[in-house]
Amino acid sequence: MNWKLTTAVVGMAMLASASVASADGELNIFNWGNYTSPELIKKFEDTYKVKVTVTDFDSNDAALAKVRAGGHGFDIVVPSANFVQIWVKEGLLLEARPDQMENFKNVDPRWVDVDWDPGRHYTVPWQWGLTGIIVDTSLYKGDINTSAIFLDPPPELVGKVNVAPEMNDVIFTTIKYFGGDWCTTDKDTLVKVRDKLKEAKPKWIAMDYGVIEKFASRDFGAAFYWNGAGVRSRKANPDVKFGYPKEGFPYFMDSVAILKDAKNVDNAKLFMNFIMDPENAAMISAFANYANGIKGSDKFMPADMKDAPELVVPKEFEAAGEFLTPCAPEVNDLYTKIWTEVLK
Repeated sequence: MNWKLTTAVVGMAMLASASVASADGELNIFNWGNYTSPELIKKFEDTYKVKVTVTDFDSNDAALAKVRAGGHGFDIVVPSANFVQIWVKEGLLLEARPDQMENFKNVDPRWVDVDWDPGRHYTVPWQWGLTGIIVDTSLYKGDINTSAIFLDPPPELVGKVNVAPEMNDVIFTTIKYFGGDWCTTDKDTLVKVRDKLKEAKPKWIAMDYGVIEKFASRDFGAAFYWNGAGVRSRKANPDVKFGYPKEGFPYFMDSVAILKDAKNVDNAKLFMNFIMDPENAAMISAFANYANGIKGSDKFMPADMKDAPELVVPKEFEAAGEFLTPCAPEVNDLYTKIWTEVLK
């Protein structure tokens, strides 16, 4: 999901389609950093004679704030599941009806009638995964399937833990650590959450993105982070392993949507349809190492992704995962106050 990289790739070629039409023009994509396959972008450009620019963001809140402010120039945005309805209700997304596009037949049925976009009138799957625990096992030999790694760090990892600066993921996981439910307003639970995070933060080395190179250089010993980055961190450092917090962890799905004020709507729709092709979806996953939600894409995946321990949730932990749903505004305000205190 998020990292700091801006990709801008340009390519020109003839479009080959049933209508032998030419798209021409531009497409401006606003996506999480280091999350967009350059190979995919080049293929799209070469196929449709469209110049694509990809600009990165590093959080759902940052993306939403940028678009709310206007004057952004983007055509496509890639919000997470728990933010999609916020974009829809604020009138920021075009009802592009991807469910009527040619390649929609390739969307895995489990990802069609989703809570955040029933029937997929606004969005198509990009990638999905979960937030868990990445640990350099050369430093720590104990249980890594627990949120205690970042909430109550063992002595070996004190001062070596990175935590993704994502409010909802962190607060959700901490609420679950105390046996609570997401969107809870229970005062005792929220006091425990606040106090635990404030107690734990001095034991962390950072709240940052870009963990892969830090595990490669062994500057990080552990991280509360996304599983795709866990795959890439392991490839950079063979001592890295990924843990599934048994107390509870959040699943996510990021989806492609077209902005209501997009200037290049036709090209954006072409891109939506393009990424629902199994071979193209596989390019997305091969780059960032997350699952994608498109049937048949596994045939085009790198062999080492099919059984990657970071991508195949062990049965014993499946029930511990939960998709984040939007909380009521008053609940979100409570969580924001806690988060603000933690960041001080």
